[in-house]
Amino acid sequence: MPIRLGCIVEGHGEVEAVPVVVRRIAERESPLSVVQILRPIRISKGRLVKAGELERAVELAARITGHPGGVLVVLDSDDDCPAERGPDLLARAVEAHSDRPIAVVLAKREFEGWLLAAAESLRGQRGLPDNLQPPADPEAIRGAKEWLTGRMASGRAYSPTLDQPALSARFDLDLARERSESFDKFYRDTVALISRLQSASR
Repeated sequence: MPIRLGCIVEGHGEVEAVPVVVRRIAERESPLSVVQILRPIRISKGRLVKAGELERAVELAARITGHPGGVLVVLDSDDDCPAERGPDLLARAVEAHSDRPIAVVLAKREFEGWLLAAAESLRGQRGLPDNLQPPADPEAIRGAKEWLTGRMASGRAYSPTLDQPALSARFDLDLARERSESFDKFYRDTVALISRLQSASR
């Protein structure tokens, strides 16, 4: 039986990029499982953090995935502390649908910080230079999209809808886990979700 996973994201780029990364993790950690990732539900973070909005999104994701099915929420933390905001959002999501495996991950600053953490694995991709080096602290950068634009070939600007999925298919998962605590959490939470869904489908 396929494992069905519904995702909730905030950006246009994440609609395509998050499933790409989840599939890569699933293929690596659970190659015998068939993981069906439904098209993510996109809702702005400003709206999602309001009372009742996350709960409604989780209800919709659960309804779309059917039972058993899991829900993965992925947001940028921006200037929030992921360790503080994340548990609160997870508690709300679980309260909305306690019968489903649910994970909430906040990328520290922004999703693209995960790409920066493994920057050397993106050399020569999407207009990036062959000598690309990661910043010293990828998760400290506020403006990872601009960081990427500043290193792309002349005339190129980073496009979340085009570049984010393509780079998400190429960045080194292990490097990103080593250098980004929030990506390591995303990786671990994704593996745990898949494991729980495997158990529920037996």
